[in-house]
Amino acid sequence: MMRGNALNRLLALALLAGLVAVSGCGRKGPLEPPPGSVSPASSDAATKPAKEDRRIILDALI
Repeated sequence: MMRGNALNRLLALALLAGLVAVSGCGRKGPLEPPPGSVSPASSDAATKPAKEDRRIILDALI
């Protein structure tokens, strides 16, 4: 009976570690407005060209 309990703890720990690892995924930086929207407060942001995103291995999965 002790073996099943240890297995459950190991699986729970692996699941927790996986969730922590995945929670760090995403893009860094401020939120971007939807295309075509106009923001009156950010006039100099519209004059700068947008920086192109780098491609990563996970792009193929999306």
